[in-house]
Amino acid sequence: MTITIKHVAERAGVSTKTVSRVMNGEAHVRTAVREAVMRVVEELGYRPNAFARSLSSARSYLLGLFLDDPAWSGYAAGMQRGALIRCRERHYHLVVEPLDTGTDGWEPDLMASIASLRLDGAILAPPLCAMPPLLDMLDGIGLPYVLISPGKDHQRSGSVDIDEEGAAFAMTRHLIDLGHRDIGLIEGIPSHAATPKRRAGFLSAMHGAGLPVDRDRIVPGDFTFRGGLDGGEALLGRATRPTAIFASNDDMALGVSAAAARRGIAVPGQLSIAGFDDGPTARVAWPPITTIRQPVGEMAAAAVDILIDPSYRDAPTDPRFRRELPYELIVRGSTAAPPPL
Repeated sequence: MTITIKHVAERAGVSTKTVSRVMNGEAHVRTAVREAVMRVVEELGYRPNAFARSLSSARSYLLGLFLDDPAWSGYAAGMQRGALIRCRERHYHLVVEPLDTGTDGWEPDLMASIASLRLDGAILAPPLCAMPPLLDMLDGIGLPYVLISPGKDHQRSGSVDIDEEGAAFAMTRHLIDLGHRDIGLIEGIPSHAATPKRRAGFLSAMHGAGLPVDRDRIVPGDFTFRGGLDGGEALLGRATRPTAIFASNDDMALGVSAAAARRGIAVPGQLSIAGFDDGPTARVAWPPITTIRQPVGEMAAAAVDILIDPSYRDAPTDPRFRRELPYELIVRGSTAAPPPL
């Protein structure tokens, strides 16, 4: 038998309108009533008909997750998974939209996509979250959005992030506490809001410990394995090489590991390597990568919660819609004390 909203209302002892308000996350429903309805929903296994819901309201119950490249890394995969699970829990649907703003005509293509999908809101992952033209466009059409790890424009809407600078400081401090004094940094994409924050955390830890940072110890990267390989080759190919390298994400840390293997440099015996994100590759690498655990899935889930909050559309700049989640330093086998002089 197909379970309908009427079955839920009868079992819970409320009207179908009340059940609808609870399922839609609307305000002004007493907590006891909300909990009673949700208990019945779980007991009966009720799932709203998304098509019927969209016809009976101005909403489509569809959220968009915009990524510059959905297949880019474990970071993107973790974000998709977190958003998808939360959407299912809240009886919404998720569509993942790749968006390459480096191509001609991306603006009309995006407008056409949004118009055809009738999105209720959008989640913008980095580096899209730091693109004022894109944010201006969404503001212009009145589409609510939430930014993941934004930069300077984070005051204009809801956002979810971590303390990027503090996390990079903690990782650098870990390497210093192990005894490293010559540490290299491989940066991320310049347009990514996290890149300058992680650099600032690195420099703050080094300067706080009274350690100099030579200009050639900071090299560019792009958050890819290839970027880490090239950055590792640059740092390890110099007359004197660092005893530790902090790569701005795990994919680049794996690239550094490959560069070290090419040169016969033992990890961590001769070189310590650290990453950032704690994606699946960090755990299966050998040795496993010491990294910062960024709760990417939880961040995406929090963005979904903000978007479907009934009061968000009317108050997107309210500080309660700007959330900072905790990070965690994960120490694994890729870092150790430096080799004796």
